[in-house]
Amino acid sequence: MQAAILNDLTKCIGCGACAAACKQTNNLPKGKARSLDAYTWTYVDYRADTFVRRMCMHCLEPACVSVCPVGALHKTESGAVDYAPAKCFGCRYCVMACPFDIPKYQWDKQLPITQKCIMCHEKKLLHGEQPACTSVCPTGATLFGDRGDLIAEARRRIGENPDRYVKHIYGLHEAGGTSVLYVSGIPFDRLGFKVEVKEGPYPELTWAALSKVPHVLGFGCAFLFGVSWVINRRMQIAAEEGTPSDPKAPIREPKNHAGGDEQS
Repeated sequence: MQAAILNDLTKCIGCGACAAACKQTNNLPKGKARSLDAYTWTYVDYRADTFVRRMCMHCLEPACVSVCPVGALHKTESGAVDYAPAKCFGCRYCVMACPFDIPKYQWDKQLPITQKCIMCHEKKLLHGEQPACTSVCPTGATLFGDRGDLIAEARRRIGENPDRYVKHIYGLHEAGGTSVLYVSGIPFDRLGFKVEVKEGPYPELTWAALSKVPHVLGFGCAFLFGVSWVINRRMQIAAEEGTPSDPKAPIREPKNHAGGDEQS
């Protein structure tokens, strides 16, 4: 089965149960959010008198995976785009590459990484369970199942209720197809969806560019790691000496106070 989610915006009542379940399952800070961020992986927006659930689209051929230089992101066999935070060093290539503007950066951390929805891959999917968000929806506005089955269900709803739905399944072809699909009674451009996204897979574009600059990419990664080490080393020394850190000051080792006198 290729795991997927169908969001029917005509059925969403804006209760926020999906967002609350996501935060609880993934140990994210509680609280109602108004946008996606590093600690909010799904939330319910409100546009054109319609509740709109926002989340990662889990592309069939993800641009984020194709640009990650350390393999922190990968497309799983289940269909979810999973993420290994221990590998991430915060380069933000995924943030820039995503056509849906999904991965978010930890701007409040000294050693920040990016985070996003992982469709509960490790905590639910690998155990034969559906994602937390779809399991708590009280109206069936968000359904979990095989992508092919959900596409058939979306087409059935549109076909049987042509006056209720826009004749389009968002995610069917966008960015080469996604594992998260939407049907709606309001045109998607009015709901804030990125309707300018091309139909072909984006890794074809990202790889064409990155393949021409492999050495520059490697140097950039090493440079960013070096800058991060220098900054954190200065902060560590400043903390040990009890003095404010100055990012422009030269690096020096902490003073040795053994025996009461400074040793030369």
